[in-house]
Amino acid sequence: QVQPVESGGGLVQAGGSLRLSCTASGRTFSSYRVGWFRQAPGKEREFVARISWSGAITVYADSVKGRFTLSRDNAKNTVYLQMNSLKPEDTAVYYCARCGSGVGCSARADFDSWGQGTQVTVSS
Repeated sequence: QVQPVESGGGLVQAGGSLRLSCTASGRTFSSYRVGWFRQAPGKEREFVARISWSGAITVYADSVKGRFTLSRDNAKNTVYLQMNSLKPEDTAVYYCARCGSGVGCSARADFDSWGQGTQVTVSS
């Protein structure tokens, strides 16, 4: 199995921006829906956003709606998560994963091929 690789995390001040990338080799993402999750210490892994195979359809959690934007470049097998107006509450490890076929992409169990995550820390 091929794991995606997340990058782009770091330390930013509240109100700042980061762009996360999620990439994998081959056709890992090119024909699949891809989701982003995040997990803060001691908390459950939380759905952030997902994107369709073409990038035409995106869905965002209420907590990030209007601040985060998904896009993808299938030629590069890469999905991007642009994060603006960051808040301390956004501090977490961010993961991307492929959504399985025939599922709703609405729960953690719907996703597979998880990456190792990238740390995002937002200072107040």
